Amino acid sequence: MSAGSQPSDAARMPGLLRLGWGRIVIELKQFWRTPTRLVFTFMLPVLFLVIFSAIFGSQEIHGPPGSAALKFRDYFVPGIIAVGIMSTTFSNLATSIPIERGMGVMKRLSGTPLPREAFFIGKIGMVVIVTTCETVFLLAVGVVVFGVKLPVDAAHWAVLGWVFLLGTASCSVLGIAYTRLIRNAESAIAIVQMPYLILQFISGVFFQYSSIPKWMQDIAMVFPLKWLAQGMRYAFVPDWLGRQEYGGWQLPQIALILSAWTIAGFVLSLLFFRWNVEAES
Repeated sequence: MSAGSQPSDAARMPGLLRLGWGRIVIELKQFWRTPTRLVFTFMLPVLFLVIFSAIFGSQEIHGPPGSAALKFRDYFVPGIIAVGIMSTTFSNLATSIPIERGMGVMKRLSGTPLPREAFFIGKIGMVVIVTTCETVFLLAVGVVVFGVKLPVDAAHWAVLGWVFLLGTASCSVLGIAYTRLIRNAESAIAIVQMPYLILQFISGVFFQYSSIPKWMQDIAMVFPLKWLAQGMRYAFVPDWLGRQEYGGWQLPQIALILSAWTIAGFVLSLLFFRWNVEAES
C-alpha cells in the first residue's frame, strides 16, 4: 500500500462512543475496587433505612377518613433512593474529579489523544450504571426487609423511570459544574458535603416535608433534591399524600425543574469547567 493510501491517524482512532465505553469500563473498575466508595454508595443508605426505621418504624401518617394509614418507612424509603441518586452522581463526581485533577490524572489524560468528551462519557456512564444498581439494591432491601410496596401500575413505574433519568442527569451535570468552586483536592469533600447534607434535611428526606418550616421549604424548592424525592414518592405512596404534603403531586413541575437544572448544569459545565488546575492556596 502506498503512503498516499495509508489511512489517517484520525481514521484509525476508535470512534467516540467506543472510546467512551472504554472509559466507562475503567471508571467502573476503579469504583468497584475502592471499598470506601462501595460502602458509602450501597451500605450508608441501608444504614439510614435501619436507623430511621428503628426510630420511626411505629409512626404512621394518617390520610383522609376511610384511607389506610401510611407507615413512615414507606414514606422514608423513596426519599432515601433520591438521596442515593444525588450521592452517586453529584457528590461522587464533584469529589472525585477535583481529587483526580489534584493528582495530575486529568493533566496526563489531556496529553493523550483521548477526546475530552470520552472522559465525561466515562464519568457519566459510570454513575448511571452505579446509580441503577444502587436503586435496584435499595428497592430490594425496602421490599424484602421493610415490606415496602412497589409501584401499583405501569403509570407509576413510568414516572419512577423518568424521574430517575432526569434526577440522574441533573445531578450528574451539576456535580461536574460544581467542581469549578473547588480549588484543590483537599477541600473537595468539605465543600461538596455541606450543600449535600443541608439539602437532605430541608428537602423532606429524613422528616415529613410538611413539617419543615416554610422558609426552608422555599429554599429546598429551588434545588433538584426536593423534586426528585417528591417524584419518587409519587411512585410508591397513596395519592392522598401528594395532596396533603405538596398540594398535589405537581408532576409537570417536577419534570420542568429537573429538566431546567439538567440544561443549566450542562451549560455551566461547558462555560466554567477547568481541565487542568494547579492546587491553589
